[in-house]
Amino acid sequence: MADASAPPPRAAVAAAAIELFAEQGFEQTSVEQIAQAAGVSRSTFFRQFGGKEDVVFADHEELLRALAAYLARDHDDPWAAVCEASIDVFRHFAADPQLARRRYAVVRGVPVLREREIVTVFRYERIFDDYLRRALPGLDPVDAVGFAALVTAVHNHVLRRLLRGERVAQTVLRRALDDVRRRFGVLPDEGDAAGDDIVVAAFPRRMPSAEVARRLRDALA
Repeated sequence: MADASAPPPRAAVAAAAIELFAEQGFEQTSVEQIAQAAGVSRSTFFRQFGGKEDVVFADHEELLRALAAYLARDHDDPWAAVCEASIDVFRHFAADPQLARRRYAVVRGVPVLREREIVTVFRYERIFDDYLRRALPGLDPVDAVGFAALVTAVHNHVLRRLLRGERVAQTVLRRALDDVRRRFGVLPDEGDAAGDDIVVAAFPRRMPSAEVARRLRDALA
């Protein structure tokens, strides 16, 4: 049974803060007002968050930690793992689009928050880039950073459609990311060929050489 005296979770405090920012402005809202609205003390707020900027990006901090943990595990297809991680982020914000839209409006109206958002987007891209280089030894760094950047850009494009009021299903992002993999030549063909003593492989010219080597290794294992 939950402790009734325990402070609300970080997500609840962040949601209360976003509501206040949307209603009366980021600069006009004090930490004391946030704490009162969330039902916590001022000291509890500062234990949970470093300040008002941090509370706006609380979801992202948790998502970044979750993505790092997910990508620290072994995955049969590293390219697909990056795309699945991106879809997980989209799924999180699509679960409460109204809150996500209010946050988006707040960030757009405050220059310091827009700058923080740019840095946060780069952190997602960096996690994907670092993971691909670890998971695919010998991968050309240009392929790693290019794929990470394109996945991040496509994700942000689809997410912004949701944040601007469209009804966007998760399948829209999945199809778009499939196209990203297709462009890099790393989207598996439909169906797997039957096993045999002879392996004949054909790969798109644009496929990174490290991915060619990985597929050949898996086929011959």
